[in-house]
This record gives sequence, C-alpha cells and structure tokens, in this order.
Amino acid sequence: MTRFLYLTLRTVLAAGLCGLASRAIALGEEESPPKATAVPFSISTADSVTAPELGAMPTPGTIQHPLTNVSEEDQLKQYQTQLELGREQRRQKSGDMAQATLSELLKSDAPNEIKRLALFELALVAQDQEKFVRAEQIFGQYLQVYPDDPSVPEVLLRQGLIYRQMGVNSMAVSKFYAVMSSALKLRLDNMDYYKKIVLQAEIEVADTYYQEGHYEEAVEYFNRLLKARDPELDRAQTQFKLVHALTHMSNYDETVAQAQNYLKLYTNGADVAEVRFSLASAQEKLGHNNDAMKQVLILLQSQQDNVKKNPEAWVYWQRRAGNEIADQLFKEGDYFNALQIYLALADLDKSAAWQMPVWYQTALVYEQLQQWAKAIEQYDRILARQKELTGDAATPALASLGEMAKWREDYIQWLQKARLTQQTFVLTKNTNSTSSTTP
Repeated sequence: MTRFLYLTLRTVLAAGLCGLASRAIALGEEESPPKATAVPFSISTADSVTAPELGAMPTPGTIQHPLTNVSEEDQLKQYQTQLELGREQRRQKSGDMAQATLSELLKSDAPNEIKRLALFELALVAQDQEKFVRAEQIFGQYLQVYPDDPSVPEVLLRQGLIYRQMGVNSMAVSKFYAVMSSALKLRLDNMDYYKKIVLQAEIEVADTYYQEGHYEEAVEYFNRLLKARDPELDRAQTQFKLVHALTHMSNYDETVAQAQNYLKLYTNGADVAEVRFSLASAQEKLGHNNDAMKQVLILLQSQQDNVKKNPEAWVYWQRRAGNEIADQLFKEGDYFNALQIYLALADLDKSAAWQMPVWYQTALVYEQLQQWAKAIEQYDRILARQKELTGDAATPALASLGEMAKWREDYIQWLQKARLTQQTFVLTKNTNSTSSTTP
C-alpha cells in the first residue's frame, strides 16, 4: 500500500498539477517559500520556522464597537500585534511568555485566521521547549480544527519529527506517509513548496529506518530517492548514507560499488574520508588486499585541502583506517601491504606518543619478513624517544612499550648469536667429518 501511495504521489506531482496559483506557507521568518533551486529545507525542533502566512483576512470596516469604542480595523491590528509579540517571544526563547500571550489570543474574539496562526505558534513553543507530548496534542488539535488547511502537510511532518525524537518511530513513519497522502487531497496552491514538503517526508522515512538500524529498508528508500533525481535532494549526503547502510549490512560488493560512485561524483565531499575507509574495509573483507592498501594510502596522504575543511574528522578516519586495515592485513599474513600502511601511518603525527606504537608494529612486520636489522632499527628508535614521554604522555602503556621493545631487541640479538653459533658448529662438524674420511 505504501509503495502504491508513493508511486501515485510521484505521478501526480510530476504532472505539475496545472493551474495552481500562489499561496505560500512561510518556513522562514515570515518569508515566502524557497525557490525551486534552493536546497530542501530541514525542519528541526529548534528552528524558527513560522506558521503559514496570513491567508484571506476579514476585510476591516469602520463600524465602532459600542463597548470598546474601537474600530474593527484597529482591533484587528491589535490582534495582529499580539500575534507578532507571541512569535517574537518564541524566537527569543521566552517560552512561558509566548505561551501566555498566545493563549490569551486564543481566548479572545480574534478572527479565526489569527487564532489558527496562534494555535500553530503555541505548538511551536511546546516543540521548542521539548514538551513533545504537549506539542503533539496541540498539533493534533490543529489538524482537527483545520483539516483542509494548506499547512496540514507541514504539521504532519513536524508531528513525525517529534514522534521520532520521542522514540516512537512507527508513529513517525506513519506521519511521514500522511504528509504524502495529504498532498494528494489538498488543493495545492504552491507546487514547488509542496514538492519540497513531500521530498522532505521521503527523506525522513529513509532516515528513520536508517537511525533504527533497519538498513535493508533504508537502502531501498535511499536508492529510490537517488533514482528519482529530484534536483532538491542532497545527493551527496544520501549517497553517503547508502554506503554506510550497506556497510552495516555486510554487503561488501555493493558497498564497493556505491563507495566508488561517491568518490567519483563528490571528490571534495564532506564525507570522503569515511567513505574511503568504508571502501578499503569492504575491499579487505573481499580479499582485495592490494586495492584496500591503495585506498588507505590515498587516505593517509590526503592532508591538503580536504583535511583543512574538517581536520578532526580526517585525522580520526586516517588513523582508524591505517590501524584497522594494517592490523587486519598483519593478522592475515599479508606483511608487505601491512608494512606499506604502517610506514605511511607513522608520518601522520611526529609526536613520540603516536610514532612509538606505530614503529613497534613496523618492527614486528620486519621480524616476520626476517629483516632483523630493520627491526632492531625500529626498536632503537622507540628506546631513543622514551625520554620525551613526560606529563600526560608518560602513560603506563607507552612505558610498557619501551620495555617490550628492549626485550624484543635483546631477543633478536640473542637469536642472531644463537644462529651464528649453530652455523659455526655445523660448519666445523662438516669440516671435521670431511677430514676424517680423507685417505
């Protein structure tokens, strides 16, 4: 049913719903909806999104009220001023004051349109204060009183986001689907805006499954979004989430394909480092060790423009990729590829606290390759920098590392002497044997 609804909605929206006029629901500070070329909006509980713009207001007259001696026009202005006061109090995070102002307005004789906007603002106050149950109740009341209002899709979208924050994900998904169905029932007066509302609902459905860990469903919806080719979609972010979900599913073949596609399309994307890590991990799991090693080396060498954009993220993924992939290759006996990564990993940070553990792993690789002199060289480098470990850097783990390096260096030297002694003994024995058999 949901798939049928989704496809029906896409068909109706694609057709353009010809003949629609322009009546905007503002998502900014009383601004008109974003143009079609803008990035799709993202509603959060903390933003300053306002209720729909004033619709057809009552035409003010000049009749004097006998009790108040105030004209309808002046009284309408007072109600509008009170509404704006409540909005401004909410923006200034004065939730209790905003609630009092808006509640008083709802009890007044204000026109229905003013009360509608006040009720919407009151729900936003509760949402901003993270009083989620109250916000849901007010939004629910809004939908009962104004079931045919053009703001219904946005209200449903907000309800879905609140339910997700409350951890009631099944209700959240239900509300997101309701956004799509409501767009079919209402008379849509601003096509571009409502297309963005529907797109946002589709994204939230995918994200809800993604956040729940239901990666198979999430992958289906991310693929659906990407295939739709909506120009308002943040395709790089959607592609990244698709790669992440596939990684969690252990679908390594598809992870490699989608990660390579991301790196091809978004070379300067915000998530390039993590995507490259996911690609290298998937390749290693598939036994493509050379490819995995190459991806890690590319990641470790990317220290120019990309790193400057988000240095903390890049350092994290560089170190994690280097350590995890190299360690796994070492365990599998792929010492050559592991060695290439360890050598590059050591150059990421020149501090003793970083380089000493990497050098230790490098020395172990050299031992496995029986390159004893290079192994001893790495252990000597560790011992030479122990004096730099002061203050917070002087951890028990690093102190123990120095002891282990000294023990392994002594062991290698003992082993080399033992082998030399054995070789001498065998050579002497063979020489004596040859002499005794000579006539």
